[in-house]
Amino acid sequence: MTNKLWFKRKTYGYGWIPVTWEGWAFTIAWAIALYLLIININQDWINLVVLIVMSGILFFVCYKKGEKPRWQWGKENKIEK
Repeated sequence: MTNKLWFKRKTYGYGWIPVTWEGWAFTIAWAIALYLLIININQDWINLVVLIVMSGILFFVCYKKGEKPRWQWGKENKIEK
């Protein structure tokens, strides 16, 4: 099993974007699961728990399969003196 990154840091701000098919597949599957949760929402506290768990799973996978997160404001310019 290779240790390739599924997500890379965003160029502006904080967070990740998918860069491989695995990253895109996970992101799309997560979005579909979120959509199914939203269309079936009822006034039950279980939905909130599921949403929190889903968000935690998304963050965990992005953290494990992505670059180390940090705030960025564009590409780094290395000026040599």
